[in-house]
Amino acid sequence: MIKNTILTQAEYCPSTHWDERPEQTTISLLVVHNISLPPNEFGGEHIKYFFTGCLDPKLHPYFASIYQMRVSAHCLIKRDGHIIQFVPFDKRAWHAGLSSFQGVNRCNDYSIGIELEGADHIAYTQTQYQSLSVLTKKLVQDYPAITLGRIVGHNDIAPGRKTDPGIAFDWPRYRQMI
Repeated sequence: MIKNTILTQAEYCPSTHWDERPEQTTISLLVVHNISLPPNEFGGEHIKYFFTGCLDPKLHPYFASIYQMRVSAHCLIKRDGHIIQFVPFDKRAWHAGLSSFQGVNRCNDYSIGIELEGADHIAYTQTQYQSLSVLTKKLVQDYPAITLGRIVGHNDIAPGRKTDPGIAFDWPRYRQMI
């Protein structure tokens, strides 16, 4: 259930990396991403610290190049299916970057970003697909402008710049589940 733009079944870990959406914006796009920190490694709290601006650059050499970035997603789905929400759905999370969908730029303005703990070439877990499909159904119910054709990957809105959720993401399986 979504109550006051927060998923009640999620762990809520507020990020400061968000701002207001433009007035009169209809939330009409769902963007699926992936992230792993360090790259291709799973587990731990590094993603949570990254999205909340608390990532320690000394913990891994890769972190020194990203720890000052101000990015976030609305939700993260961990490998075990656990969902963490960082930004209320009615606020603009900073997940899409330079992006466009069907000729409309600035996808952050009108989208919800869901990160899967994963990597382009590593299979996602069954529990991640289950959590993602349940979350998607709730989002579509509360935000009816998000239709099946408006559920996309980061690669679809930033082609040539982004590749996630990658070749390992099973779009037919996910679409059947929703």
